[in-house]
Amino acid sequence: MASKAADGRPGWSWLVRTVAPALWPADGAGLRARVVTALLLVLGAKLVAVQIPFFYKAVVDGLDAGANQAATLPVAVLLAYGGARLASSLFTNLREAVFARVAQRAGRSLSLRVFRHLFELPLQFHLERRTGELSRAISRGVQAMTFLLGMVLFNLAPTAFEFLLVIGILLWNYHWSFALITAATIVGYAVFTVVATEWRTAFRREMNARDNDVAGRSVDGLLNYETVKTFTNEAYEAERLDRALGEYEDAAVRSQTSLAALNFGQQAIVALGVTALMFNAALGVVAGTMTVGDVVLVNAFILQLYQPLNILGFVYREVKQSLADLEHLTGLLDVAPAVADAPDAQPLREGPGHVRFEQVRFGYDPRRPILDGFDLDLPAGRTLAVVGGTGAGKSTLVRLLCRFYDVEAGRIAIDGQDVRAVTQASLRGAIGVVPQDTVLFNDTIGANIAYGRPGAAPAEIERAAATAQIKGFIEGLPDGWDTLVGERGLKLSGGEKQRVAIARMVLKDPRILVLDEATSALDTVTERALQTAIRQITRDRTSLVIAHRLSTIVDADRIVVMENGRVVEAGTHAQLLAQGGRYAHLWNDQQAEVAAS
Repeated sequence: MASKAADGRPGWSWLVRTVAPALWPADGAGLRARVVTALLLVLGAKLVAVQIPFFYKAVVDGLDAGANQAATLPVAVLLAYGGARLASSLFTNLREAVFARVAQRAGRSLSLRVFRHLFELPLQFHLERRTGELSRAISRGVQAMTFLLGMVLFNLAPTAFEFLLVIGILLWNYHWSFALITAATIVGYAVFTVVATEWRTAFRREMNARDNDVAGRSVDGLLNYETVKTFTNEAYEAERLDRALGEYEDAAVRSQTSLAALNFGQQAIVALGVTALMFNAALGVVAGTMTVGDVVLVNAFILQLYQPLNILGFVYREVKQSLADLEHLTGLLDVAPAVADAPDAQPLREGPGHVRFEQVRFGYDPRRPILDGFDLDLPAGRTLAVVGGTGAGKSTLVRLLCRFYDVEAGRIAIDGQDVRAVTQASLRGAIGVVPQDTVLFNDTIGANIAYGRPGAAPAEIERAAATAQIKGFIEGLPDGWDTLVGERGLKLSGGEKQRVAIARMVLKDPRILVLDEATSALDTVTERALQTAIRQITRDRTSLVIAHRLSTIVDADRIVVMENGRVVEAGTHAQLLAQGGRYAHLWNDQQAEVAAS
């Protein structure tokens, strides 16, 4: 990431380093040609634009010279005047059309870069961030980048070029006082714009923060729709959102009020400059050193410069605001992935799938270790079940195996390879996970199953659904495989979502299976039917099963009981019952619950 200002916020040097690669893409000769063409067009537009006041002067002087010339010369000059204005407009619009592809490609590249980077960030980062806030920051940041490309290239430099041309013309054709007044107006306008914009940038930044808060609260409430309705907290959620909206309202009013003050100051400076120039020109006409056409020419130049001046203020203001908009986005890009592939990382080798946890130490908070000297051996092709109370560290095993986090000490190995020495893509490609809390995409039920292996044939998707005991349910729906599951799969029951997740895992066909409470949301009848399918799926595969219902793991090759991040018991179902320890106690309690129900 390019350097930033001393306060950590994106500055002008950061802007140049960030925008330059997008303006001159290394891998796009066609895009570079478009940039050059656009620059030539904007240069042509400015050169034509400075000729327009001269045609205007000629028309006025021709009309003022007498009736004989009025019938001939002004006609030709009028046509030239209209042609020049048309040419200037044509060049400007052609430039916009030519450059559109460059700007959009830059926005696309930035969006993709941020999107990919977010998937490289640690799980903890996403657990602590709100989806709506991230989405709004990315959208606003990409729009700011697209805006900056056009503004910096086609307004700041061309406007400065036009100012120099006009001042040179005034110095060459008129008294030096005209150039002095024009230059003083430009410098005064620019200085005021910079100072005032710096003053109001804080208001814009505050407004952005409040805007992010509004987006985060609204999306968070909608994502938890069922919880809100269940607790009848609609009014509470509306009140929380209204507080956030109120804070945004106050920040937006401060931002708009400061903008009004900025605009008035800019217009006052321009008005003073125009008045001084016109007064100076009027004195010249009275003294006989200037014609009426000269007055019109000077006035036309000033009016013509007014728009670039106004754009200059707008550009600087918007650039500063865009930098503020980009601040959050650059902050996201500056977050370093906590888990990264080693420079010499190799793909996970093909193998039977022998998994070992060796003296593993890990904690989400260094002050509170979850695993401390943890050992676990899962032979290839065998099924290992893990049971234990809440907080024992069962789900942590899954996150470490998939390398969402790295161990603090010890190692996790698959077929002898340390998972930190292999690429994350190959590691996770070899593991299929069915989580307890299944989250689906807001897409069709067929697409959610196909996500296990994009590009799979329809017949393969159907076989996976049949294995997961959900094919009949899907085909019984009015829209069948095209049924939309809703945001996070809210249109499906918990059991239906779990079976979709199992079908997705079956389609992936990994060599290592992880079932994290995979049947916890199923009714007893469906669970029994699905257990037969799961036994077929796990046959000859390395399987790690985290279970709450002990009845689902009685056939496991080995069962371990965890407490406080340690294995306190291990053995087969029969061996653990015979020991009469923690497992036997859990089994008896669950059997009593079943009998009581």
